[in-house]
Amino acid sequence: MTSQNKSQNVWQQAALLAEKTPENRNRYVDFLRAASIITVIFGHWLVVAPYLDSGELVLTDILSLAPWTQWATWLLQVMPIFFIVGGFSNAISWKSALKRGDGNSVWLASRLRRLITPVLPVLIIWGVLGLIANFFNADKTVLIAASSFALLPAWFLVIYIIVVSLVPIAYLAWEKLKLGSFWLLVIFAILVDIAVFAAGWKNFGWVNYIFIWLAVHQLGFAWQEKYISGAKKALPWAIGGFVALTLLVTFGPYPISMVSVQGEEISNTLPPNLTMLALGVFQGGLLLSLEKPIRKWLDKKKVWTATVLINGMIMTLFLWHVSVLILIAGLALAFGGIGLEIVPGSSAWYLTRPIWILILSIVLLLITPIFIRFERLRPQKSTAPVPVWRLLTGGLFFCVGLAVLTLNGIPSDYWPGIRLVELSLPFIGALIAGFGFMNK
Repeated sequence: MTSQNKSQNVWQQAALLAEKTPENRNRYVDFLRAASIITVIFGHWLVVAPYLDSGELVLTDILSLAPWTQWATWLLQVMPIFFIVGGFSNAISWKSALKRGDGNSVWLASRLRRLITPVLPVLIIWGVLGLIANFFNADKTVLIAASSFALLPAWFLVIYIIVVSLVPIAYLAWEKLKLGSFWLLVIFAILVDIAVFAAGWKNFGWVNYIFIWLAVHQLGFAWQEKYISGAKKALPWAIGGFVALTLLVTFGPYPISMVSVQGEEISNTLPPNLTMLALGVFQGGLLLSLEKPIRKWLDKKKVWTATVLINGMIMTLFLWHVSVLILIAGLALAFGGIGLEIVPGSSAWYLTRPIWILILSIVLLLITPIFIRFERLRPQKSTAPVPVWRLLTGGLFFCVGLAVLTLNGIPSDYWPGIRLVELSLPFIGALIAGFGFMNK
């Protein structure tokens, strides 16, 4: 980067990148990615409701306090959109890799590196916080809840990395069966839910992490090859998905909320069930029916520049937005509970949410330049490709460690006060896969 480029502000740099956009690029893919990430961030900031109860900080959620808000999750739970967008992008990049003769190894290494490297600083920061808390004999219960919550965005990456690793097989199935590959996964997902809810095999439901999200990912392949593109083709999918979702929550055992709610026995996301599949079909069909007019709108310079800007920092915003919420709640508590005395669900609480969102947004944007370097990776030096078995093994280590930490938090009752083994697994995985901080 030249000194002239360095002197330009972030917007100007994004504008330069926007001007270089190839004519054949589908800008709607980038727009959906950016819009989805903003929806996730604002959604978490609105749903999580920290407040003071008898002098103690309590983390509750507005979905359980005001059940009517659960209907909003039908639009605000956008995890399916990430997988549809991912399917579209992965189809293009995988086909390009095959044309170049790169093969599975080069393609998978590039994908995994972009997903894994930005997570490592998050783990380091929270690991250090765990050590400090243990040194000062802080309440482990609070830190367990905080660290588990802070790593919530990383839970998505665990699932997505698994799906990305299966892309060569998934795309081969797509080439052979086209939409049949989607419906085959739907059948498997239905059978799993029958086993869970009819036969009582609750733990078997975790298998649907593969079937359901891989099925939604296949819809991205369908979009890329125009099987679901434009209002005429997409609206029937939207209607079908909406009808299926309505029937499932009305006559089935599934709750209304498309995210987990405190106190509810069944969660539609942990593990995912058929409602997530129906939601993906509904949202995907609805958004793809709007593709043509929004793509015209994205031709506007400022709109497209904003989209490019957000996409350039998307992993950083995603991975750190919950930590920012915890930081601000902690600071508010340290300064006498300022702003935390408002009871969630009250009129005052709703009226002050714009201020809450504004404060969190400012802090998130302030810390973004610190960590964005781990997202904007330089091309690796030309070396022999890392074998696929190493990439898959490294990805497995990374996912196992991250999953355990997300579910259980970082603190431990044993020396040195943190889950050292589990915390080391993602870093070991990065090393096995041949990347990490040393190759950023």
